[in-house]
Amino acid sequence: MKTIKYFLTICIGIFAITSCTKQLDDAYLNPNAPLAEDLKPSDLFPPLGYQMALNLQDDNRYIGLYSQVFGYRLTWAPGSTDAFAYFDKMGYRPGVDNSGAIWRMHYFNLGQNLNVMIDKAVAANQWDYAGAGYAIRAWSWLTTTDYHGEVVLKEAFNTQKTDFKYDPQDLVYDTVRKICRQAIESLDKPVSGGDFAAADQWLYGGDKNKWKKFVYGILARSFHHLTNKSSYNADSVIFYCDKAMQVPSEDLTYKFVGGIVNNQNNFYGQFRVNIANFRQSRMIAELMKGNTPTFPGVDDPRRWYMLTTAPDGVTMNGYLPVSGEGQYATTARPNNFWGHTATPTADTARFIFRNNADFPMMTSSEIQFMKSEAAFRKGNKALALSAYKNGISQHFDMLLEKYNVNIRPSTVMTTATRDAFLLNTAVVPASPASLTLSMIMQQKFIALWGYGVLETWTDMRRYHYTDTDADTGFPVYRSFTPVAIQDLFSDNASKMAYRVRPRYNSEYVWNLANLAAVGGDKTDYHTFEMWFSKP
Repeated sequence: MKTIKYFLTICIGIFAITSCTKQLDDAYLNPNAPLAEDLKPSDLFPPLGYQMALNLQDDNRYIGLYSQVFGYRLTWAPGSTDAFAYFDKMGYRPGVDNSGAIWRMHYFNLGQNLNVMIDKAVAANQWDYAGAGYAIRAWSWLTTTDYHGEVVLKEAFNTQKTDFKYDPQDLVYDTVRKICRQAIESLDKPVSGGDFAAADQWLYGGDKNKWKKFVYGILARSFHHLTNKSSYNADSVIFYCDKAMQVPSEDLTYKFVGGIVNNQNNFYGQFRVNIANFRQSRMIAELMKGNTPTFPGVDDPRRWYMLTTAPDGVTMNGYLPVSGEGQYATTARPNNFWGHTATPTADTARFIFRNNADFPMMTSSEIQFMKSEAAFRKGNKALALSAYKNGISQHFDMLLEKYNVNIRPSTVMTTATRDAFLLNTAVVPASPASLTLSMIMQQKFIALWGYGVLETWTDMRRYHYTDTDADTGFPVYRSFTPVAIQDLFSDNASKMAYRVRPRYNSEYVWNLANLAAVGGDKTDYHTFEMWFSKP
């Protein structure tokens, strides 16, 4: 490896206070860390992408149970210390930092490191570093607020404070768009020479045009999340989608190389053993087997790239929430994501579950499905159908280009497989008039499965999980199985989850008074609906 993935944080996060004097710092210099004034943008940039991927994957496990992306083989029992079993019931585990990785990423892992990197880049006229840094900051703000709701914005990163007030989500959205404009302005400025390509080798390899496409994708998300509001502007969504990534080679992915230490390996991989008790959900399995009213009888060839079978190598089931592995006989239970009943010694996994698999954070397929839904809402069903077809096609292409590994010979796909699937009118209707929201959203669910978990959950919350598709009279997410009221976590008060509680060890320990001001002290805070999904 040419560049280290980890870097010791040079500044503490927003909740830390300086306790050492300059004299102590001078007397006891850290022999393992350079001085802040000696650091360059090229020193600070490489770890940022790793933190984005790592922490997104970490928390995907929790909200992936809310959104039925994943299933869980263990069931909750009173006194359980298994946080995932709580989330399987749409709850949370009180008093611990489980599900706090995105908060930690935004305020600590990126935090002051990203701020200093941008400041140093601007001072040195290294506008490629600055533009990419602003892009990451905008993405991080949008990710954090879509995960938690109200967050600390105005007072964030103020090292003179010890308590921090929360700000409303609409202000965070406005800030995201402002930072996106800073990113584009910076990326448009000329740079002669420099070392950005080497520092950026794990993301875009220094390609400023691809960074700009990522920024436009962030803007598209920020406008599209507001479909329930009267201010929703489908034209803005379409405009930014057209400027965002258009093909899989432009997707934002973090490149893991595999190796003998954790940070070389994909968080989902067999080496790190972070998802040993996770399985595919019943929802994704039934969608891809064609056991749903939306795509009846459609045997999706992508399932052999993404999902796992039972030990017989044929049966492909998935788990409903709360039920655990007891819902199937032993022989019918799906293998883990590494293709075995236990952790294998060799990396035999497929898709994003390999040790050295790229992890996508924004894809051209997602962009096309956003465009399709926006066009559909505008009433331009011809454009909606075209973008819908492109979204499916580009997901096929992503699998063929990046994840055509460890595939059983009899199930290997080709471009001919893709083209035949797109000609199936049960998937892609011949007439734009036959396209429905359920088709768009459930094909998007398939295309984002496993990696775009936060966006999937955002979509489901926009549709309040069970909102009706006016064209069919059935729920938009017809394959989603709501957790029975009697099975919901006791703190939910019979309500579904809409947000994740902020990180316990900072907010509930050090900042509770400010958190209480937005309702964060309530036991059912995680069921409070988000601003973006309200009218």
